[in-house]
Amino acid sequence: MEATLKAMSDSTRREILRLVQNEEMSAGAIALNFSMSRPAISQHLTVLKSAGLIVERRSGVKRLYRTRVEGMAELKAFLEMFWDIRLDRLKAAVEAETKNEGTCDDHAKTNNKCDQLGPPDKDRCPGGDCVQVSD
Repeated sequence: MEATLKAMSDSTRREILRLVQNEEMSAGAIALNFSMSRPAISQHLTVLKSAGLIVERRSGVKRLYRTRVEGMAELKAFLEMFWDIRLDRLKAAVEAETKNEGTCDDHAKTNNKCDQLGPPDKDRCPGGDCVQVSD
């Protein structure tokens, strides 16, 4: 994963990945999109290939490059792991806060004296999200 993250850290390599995500392109065709030499582009392609983010296919004398779907899926799964952890932490924090405060719905279920319209009635609804309604 370290090689993948290092490969993705360069803006030129990210742009190359974008270019070859939907179609195969030769190194020369890729180089036309940048203001650098073909050897420099070839070096970037080597890094991307070593990281498993692109595949190379030979067609005669040409080498064609395309995004390696499996490599991108591995990167996505790795990054989503961090996102899932953050979402789990956020969920736990919200649930803890809700548990401590109570809600109008919880209060309404216990005594049917709650409505979500109007300003809060702290005496009737500890969560402060509801008001007393007439009996």
